[in-house]
Amino acid sequence: MMGWSCLVTGAGGFLGQRIICLLVEETELKEIRALDKAFRPRLREEFSKLQNKTKLTVLEGDILDEPFLKRACQDVSVVIHTACIIDVFGVIHRESIMNVNVNGTQLLLEACVQDSVPVFIYPSALEVAGPNSYKEIIENAHERDCLENTWSAPYPHSKKLAEKAVLAANGRTLKNGDTFYTCALRPMYIYGEGSPFLTANINEALNNNGILSSVGKFSAVNPVYIGNVAWAHILALRALRDPKKALSVPGQFYYISDDTSHQRYDNLNYILSKEFGLRLDSRWNQGTGLVSCWK
Repeated sequence: MMGWSCLVTGAGGFLGQRIICLLVEETELKEIRALDKAFRPRLREEFSKLQNKTKLTVLEGDILDEPFLKRACQDVSVVIHTACIIDVFGVIHRESIMNVNVNGTQLLLEACVQDSVPVFIYPSALEVAGPNSYKEIIENAHERDCLENTWSAPYPHSKKLAEKAVLAANGRTLKNGDTFYTCALRPMYIYGEGSPFLTANINEALNNNGILSSVGKFSAVNPVYIGNVAWAHILALRALRDPKKALSVPGQFYYISDDTSHQRYDNLNYILSKEFGLRLDSRWNQGTGLVSCWK
């Protein structure tokens, strides 16, 4: 357990940043490697302030670059793979999403096996489990439920395939003869400071006389706070590195939620942005009620 290190991919993203801020508090952690395609100067500055707690190495490169991934994984104890293309509106080319989310994950798994990285944690997505209809309501779902998304849209499909690859890799023999332990976390809709979706919604409303656009008007979900999602990854890596728990935790996926009440997406956006003087479109209250739901 002495002197371990952790590689976080997608470290410049919404979730990756928060995981790194928690990682620096972990005991006996000698190095964090923060990997992303590019880092904003402001984030580089924020990361530099963490250097007094542990060594933090910033790595800029492509998740599809095999030699780069192999170098990034050398002497690493844990990989937390948050890097992905998120596209819930269908605006990004399918091939780009599949390449990064599926092929990138497979390349990283192989790099871990070749470099004998024993622990791999994958933040999956709620979308891999459905719902498969705009009229379907999923309530009190459990890991034992056989829920699987059947939509062909590239984002949920890519996350489903990537999660399957991660869980299938559990138990593989690493190059040094040790065993590979993997698990996947499925958070609900993530909200919190720095949310790219909320920021985009606020900016759009400010350019539209303070009226919030209708996003997920007829859908509800159990939102989960970003800090709690990041903390779940810390708990997962602790469990996978604990010899007493390592045999029961890996090879599984786990839903991640908190006590935030289930609600419509538009209502959540309003609650989080009303301090800016933004308001709901009065027309939102017209029409039908919930159509699809996770709660």
